[in-house]
Amino acid sequence: MQWTPHITVASILKQEDKYLFVQERKDKRLVINQPAGHWEPGETLIAAAIRETLEETAWHFEPTAVTGIYQWHHEPRNETFLRFCFCGTLLEHDPARTLDPDIESTLWLTEEELTAQQATHRSPLVQRCMDDYLSGIQHDLRIISTI
Repeated sequence: MQWTPHITVASILKQEDKYLFVQERKDKRLVINQPAGHWEPGETLIAAAIRETLEETAWHFEPTAVTGIYQWHHEPRNETFLRFCFCGTLLEHDPARTLDPDIESTLWLTEEELTAQQATHRSPLVQRCMDDYLSGIQHDLRIISTI
């Protein structure tokens, strides 16, 4: 059997002093996550981040940098995730758009509000991506090459 990690994308989006997150159901728990999801066949990682953000939040955005690439192993399920996290510019909101069925709501949280709710984060990747973003880590998008 071939081992296959889950390749995901996530987006960090800031408006004034708050950041955009989603509340979603995972294993019957309500959890907080960045707008995030799986990379699909035929799309670039950047296109995946744009699509997932739109599907989960109804916000259009333009990625401007890579915050980081993260490897995480979820022991209880014996699953490995490889997350590409982007930050970028919010463009416009489409309030009439229906969100993905797993999304309960979108949230605008400050740094402090997010940190205070670590027990409800979907994974440790949520806080780690934010910590790296807040420390100023931003890699040029050209770090990702499509050939």
